[in-house]
Amino acid sequence: MVKIGSIELPDFPLLLAPMEDVSDPPFRRLCKIHGADLVYSEFISSEGLIRDAIKSLQKLDIFDYERPVGIQIFGGDEEAMAMSAKIVETVKPDLVDINFGCPVKKVVCKGAGAGVLKDIDLMIRLTKAVIKSTSLPVTVKTRLGWDTDMINIDEVAERLQDIGVAALSIHGRTRAQMYKGEADWSHIARVKNNPRITMPIFGNGDIDSPQKALEYKNKYGVDGVMIGRAAIGYPWIFNEIKHFAKTGEILPAPTIAQRVEAARNHLIWSIEWKGEKVGVVEMRRHYTNYFKNIHGFKEYKQKLVTLDNPLQLFEVLKEVESVYHDYEFNT
Repeated sequence: MVKIGSIELPDFPLLLAPMEDVSDPPFRRLCKIHGADLVYSEFISSEGLIRDAIKSLQKLDIFDYERPVGIQIFGGDEEAMAMSAKIVETVKPDLVDINFGCPVKKVVCKGAGAGVLKDIDLMIRLTKAVIKSTSLPVTVKTRLGWDTDMINIDEVAERLQDIGVAALSIHGRTRAQMYKGEADWSHIARVKNNPRITMPIFGNGDIDSPQKALEYKNKYGVDGVMIGRAAIGYPWIFNEIKHFAKTGEILPAPTIAQRVEAARNHLIWSIEWKGEKVGVVEMRRHYTNYFKNIHGFKEYKQKLVTLDNPLQLFEVLKEVESVYHDYEFNT
């Protein structure tokens, strides 16, 4: 068992990474159904929360069926981070997570996200401010460092643990790498094997198959893995990893009926949560991933990303299921 504060997770838990414009309640619900052990909100601007920015407040929506769930915040100002942690606490998530890893320029420019990797003292002050203002467990997600000349994750991990951080998720790239190149997990393993480190260490980056998840577990000794991009349009990856870890068998790829059902549920929940217009539009980015590598799918994809009427969209999905019912996917 892995513990984060009073949260009990199974051995080698699988975490759904917080992803901007992806990790909303409908998507988290799907991943939870398919085996994710811990899910996180999209990252929320501390300044936005304090200003009552509608988009930021909407990201605070959490539901009992997705527990345990963490809300992730980011920012570069101690007071704003402390206040936003208090706001987050009112919706009763299971934990508060701080993003010190987002490499996107507009976040880094504000001295937030991965921008803080250049100033560990500031990172510690911001984290302390959050820990002091909430009774919830506080966790952190970060990267190896700013660039290859400034890999400081060892110091970061020790100092964060010393002030009371309950768990650390490490993405195996530097900020300079963005999402390019291969994630280097040897640095994550070094943190995990540091005798001073007792908090759970979760690895993140490039886990896209059950085989890789198990290989990395055995090779690097992390307490669990966090999965991001590989789960988009493919929430089955969580249960596939669990099944493979338990039996050594690869589950068959989801059938077309299962893919259609997931896409349909995702659309229904998206409309329920965001309203018809926004729900339909924001769902469009997901269809390609649900129906990846299907030959001759272009015509259906075109309909799915242009139609505005939910009933017509359900009809298209029904037709997809009928036309491709015996389509064989490669595992």
